[in-house]
Amino acid sequence: MTENALETLVLGGGCFWCLEAPLKELRGVEGLEPGYAGGHTANPTYEQVCSGRTGHAEVVRVTFDPAELSCADLLRIFFVMHDPTTLNRQGNDVGTQYRSAIFWQGPEQEMTAYAIRNEIAEAKVWPDPLVTEIAPLTHFWPAEDYHRDYFARNPGNPYCSAVIPPKIAKMRRLFRDRLVDTAG
Repeated sequence: MTENALETLVLGGGCFWCLEAPLKELRGVEGLEPGYAGGHTANPTYEQVCSGRTGHAEVVRVTFDPAELSCADLLRIFFVMHDPTTLNRQGNDVGTQYRSAIFWQGPEQEMTAYAIRNEIAEAKVWPDPLVTEIAPLTHFWPAEDYHRDYFARNPGNPYCSAVIPPKIAKMRRLFRDRLVDTAG
């Protein structure tokens, strides 16, 4: 695989720690970077984004090999791994920074995002209407270094230990055939 073969997509599904940890287990995911997108504040800090005043969502920039994991399949998994029906909220995390969002890069990703959102809605995967924002990525601001691989480095954090293991268990249960083979 060459570096040119990789693709990136920026996804917001609540807390970026909660999206990064399960996506890390997918075969074809080559990199994950927590950050901020969709707002109006340049170089935002975590504290600024948490205030809800920057307009940014907590996001994860997913770098993936489309030969191994298509953009459409990544989005199908994304729509199952968080609740895309709650406006500006995931569980107890409330605010625009926790919104469900897909920030696309190019017309192909845009078309795929709308097609998969419609597919998930029509299949009634969720009983309520989907509220996932689909918007062009205007800028991705990397989060502070301590957010990278946060759950793996902080498994005892009470928030993480309560919220993330069920998401990882769901990933392993629903997408077993898509996971990185750790046996070899």
